Amino acid sequence: MNRVLVTGGSSGLGDALVRQLVASGHQVLRTDIAAEGPDDTPYLQLDVRNADDWDKAIAWCAEHWGGLDLLINNAGIATGGRIDVESLATWDRVVDINLMGVVRGCRAFAPMFKNQRSGHIVNTASAAGLVHPPMMSSYNTVKAGVVALSETLSHELHPYGVTVSVVCPSFFKTNLADSIQGDDAEMNSVARRLIEKSPRTADDIAKVVLDGIQKRQFLIIPDRPALMSWRTKRFARPLYDRQMRKIARRARERSEGQG
Repeated sequence: MNRVLVTGGSSGLGDALVRQLVASGHQVLRTDIAAEGPDDTPYLQLDVRNADDWDKAIAWCAEHWGGLDLLINNAGIATGGRIDVESLATWDRVVDINLMGVVRGCRAFAPMFKNQRSGHIVNTASAAGLVHPPMMSSYNTVKAGVVALSETLSHELHPYGVTVSVVCPSFFKTNLADSIQGDDAEMNSVARRLIEKSPRTADDIAKVVLDGIQKRQFLIIPDRPALMSWRTKRFARPLYDRQMRKIARRARERSEGQG
């Protein structure tokens, strides 16, 4: 039985992971930005932007469990937009939450994992960290950063017996769309439709993610569209480029048509 901390654990993929972990008999600390959790699972308020909150999480795990086995850095928001439309304030927000939130979590628990000579860090990125569609520069950038951070730490922490994984799903049904607060209303609408119309649920993704964690996989791509996009980019780059430019051309036509 593992001792697990999940950030962004009250909704979407985080909630699905918590429920499935608890059902499997693990000890789980659900964390999120709300003052209270949604059920009787142990809960701690944690804003991934707040260093003091991370200190409290470390103290909680040390006091109640004497350590931690699995850290799942899952908290995040959705953004998107054309480079000349999306504001720098939106960039600052998504970098602070989606990238630096993961950095803070890794930094916070790395000393504990090193001292234990054990542990597993799982960082939720996105298929957007592996393939980079147009009109998603801020989201692509931070998720690619999470992939790069995860690979770096997979090597850096290996001598201490610490495993690192990164999760890269494509669109699936979740309330992530509710976090979209970008400046490019047209692109926000497209992203919301892709999320809401996906045939995959958070529970579907969580099941594959937990299987990958159990197998200690570094790169966990939990759905076929994400896997096929990644393979196309790797092995059929001209086709991938044509697809991306077709998306960009259609976006230009929609934008100019509305103008």
